[in-house]
Amino acid sequence: MTQPSTPAVRTRWQRIAESDLLFSFRRSPIVVIAGTLTAIFLLMALFAPLIAPHNPYDLKSLSLLDSNLPPAWAKDGDPRFLLGTDDQGRDILSTILYGLRASLLISILAVTLALTLGVSLGLLSGYIGGTLDAIIMRIADVQLTFPAILTALLIDGIASTLLKSRISENSELIILVIAIGLSYWVQYARTVRSVTLVEKNKEYVQAARLIGLSKIAIMFKHVLPNVMSPVLVLATINLALAIITEATLSFLGVGLPPTEPSLGTMIQIGNKYLFSGSWWMVAFPGITLALLVLAVNLLGDWLRDALNPRLR
Repeated sequence: MTQPSTPAVRTRWQRIAESDLLFSFRRSPIVVIAGTLTAIFLLMALFAPLIAPHNPYDLKSLSLLDSNLPPAWAKDGDPRFLLGTDDQGRDILSTILYGLRASLLISILAVTLALTLGVSLGLLSGYIGGTLDAIIMRIADVQLTFPAILTALLIDGIASTLLKSRISENSELIILVIAIGLSYWVQYARTVRSVTLVEKNKEYVQAARLIGLSKIAIMFKHVLPNVMSPVLVLATINLALAIITEATLSFLGVGLPPTEPSLGTMIQIGNKYLFSGSWWMVAFPGITLALLVLAVNLLGDWLRDALNPRLR
């Protein structure tokens, strides 16, 4: 008598490969291109010191005689500088790679700060309610009346004034992260609060109360995993907004200093020389910024649709 065969146990990677999320990703060529482009930008930023032809921070290697050189294929171009040089003689390609690193680092840290603060306040507001809910939501309502860039400018100005005597390149990066992060926490708080108001009345939360779990344990161990889907979508979309906000602040001159370039700083410097014919100084950083934001936005739109049960 033959025994029934036992079903093969699928590995974690097999389950991921067969998931609906990955299937949705693979069936859209635009999303695949956006994901590939985002991964390329991340790798370029991560390995900038290894793949950059020159080090834009090494002052010994810079020469003012190499300043304002056009791209290598243009007239008077230098083969050493594929995309040309800026006003200080720095290689545009190398500066873009390092600028990507700074822009992505600031944006990712800012989104992490906004997510952590917004999710925590949203859970407290939705689960505990009462006076705490009213205070948090009124603060959120007041902040929503101001554009995010204006809030970031205000926070950056206050922090820079308070730390004026002790400010450094590292502190300017931290100030940017805090300014951008505090500009976007409201969206997470309101989203998490609305989902928490629904989740806290479900049976698994009532069962957790019956066995004596504390409110903090219920919020962060049981409710939090069930509110993360909209939060992940919001974080992906906000990453693109944070990149734009950082570039805007740097363009306005309140971001990173010229010695620590980001994409926004490069565009600001290049804009000064645009009408003198040095178009490459603003064109290539601008194209890089536009492609990066477009790729991240497309990924955010896809993730929003893929995690929406109504569209499955």
